[in-house]
Amino acid sequence: MILPRLALRNLLGAGLRTWLNILVLSFSFVAIIAIQGMLQGMNEQVAQAMIDVEYGGGQFWHRMYDPYDPLTLHDAHAPLDPAVSEQVSRGNAASVLIVQGSMSVRGRLRTLLIKGIDPRQTILRFPSSLLKQENGIIPAIVGARMAKSAGISKGDQVTLQWRDAKGTFDARDVVIAGIFSTSVQTVDNNQVWLPLETLRQLARMENEATLVVTRHGSAVHTSDSTWQFKETEFLLSDIREVVRSKSISSSIMYTILLLLAMLAIFDTQVLSVWRRRKEIGTLMALGMTRLNVIILFTLEGAMHGVLAGLLAAAYGIPLLGMFARSGWELPAMTESYGFAVGERLFPVFTIGLVVGTTLLVLVVTTIVSYLPVRRIAKLKATDALRGKFS
Repeated sequence: MILPRLALRNLLGAGLRTWLNILVLSFSFVAIIAIQGMLQGMNEQVAQAMIDVEYGGGQFWHRMYDPYDPLTLHDAHAPLDPAVSEQVSRGNAASVLIVQGSMSVRGRLRTLLIKGIDPRQTILRFPSSLLKQENGIIPAIVGARMAKSAGISKGDQVTLQWRDAKGTFDARDVVIAGIFSTSVQTVDNNQVWLPLETLRQLARMENEATLVVTRHGSAVHTSDSTWQFKETEFLLSDIREVVRSKSISSSIMYTILLLLAMLAIFDTQVLSVWRRRKEIGTLMALGMTRLNVIILFTLEGAMHGVLAGLLAAAYGIPLLGMFARSGWELPAMTESYGFAVGERLFPVFTIGLVVGTTLLVLVVTTIVSYLPVRRIAKLKATDALRGKFS
């Protein structure tokens, strides 16, 4: 216990230089945790929004369906497998039919996807109940982004055009029954939603679907090769990859902050060894071994990390706690980024993140503190007492 107490006394005795190093290092603590927490929050928030609004507990895709290739939609539909159809009838799955088409609004033609969904479904947090058909009028709903870009509002009548399963082009007038707001842009941009049975009749695709969304936790099995089950991990893989790439790129920033703090500690250690040559010689003359002297100076440098962690906790816990509760308001331009993060991003700070960051900083600080003091191992006590290095 003598060495740690002596190291702490020497460290605090250095005055302003010590506290400046601790302050810079504490900024690195808080910055690393804040950035990583923000990315973790983005990952969880986007994934949960996609699951609630679009993916559910997983999806059955028609084997021809490719969400990145609209040209596959003409052939990506088929009658449901009996096992899947049974789950749909029980309310454990919801069918979605997708048809490529266009919309005419005040003489302007816009290419889009026409999607059909059961108004009674309860699997997705989606306002499909607005699609209840009354008085022979075909209702349709669109997202807020779609409504804004197309210049339409609730109650407007628009004309939809498509090519049915027989290759015949057809068109109908529909009424916008509602405009919904969602952070999931993949159910909003360039899409119009109709009642499932209505779209099936219009497209001559009776009892057919393009994909089927299952309820979370429900087990659906099929041997029909026409329908391929996609788990949520597969459906979210693109989002996970984007967040992972952003995590790697953001690490550059807090690596720079950490390197600046380590450079300050390294310079402090070099200066300390140079200025305290006679003190080192005196300690050796009094019987302290070279190893103990090295440990003493290494502890002094490592304690920068300990004190920086305490200082970071003093102002970082309330600051990051407020950040986690209130979130970070995102600018309006993030709508074009393709992330389902909503208007505010709420970071997530886990015990693993805090402990991992603390250990990382402490280990790096200890290594950087040790490097300059290795020279003490070759120092003779007589030379040190005269203020010289051998």
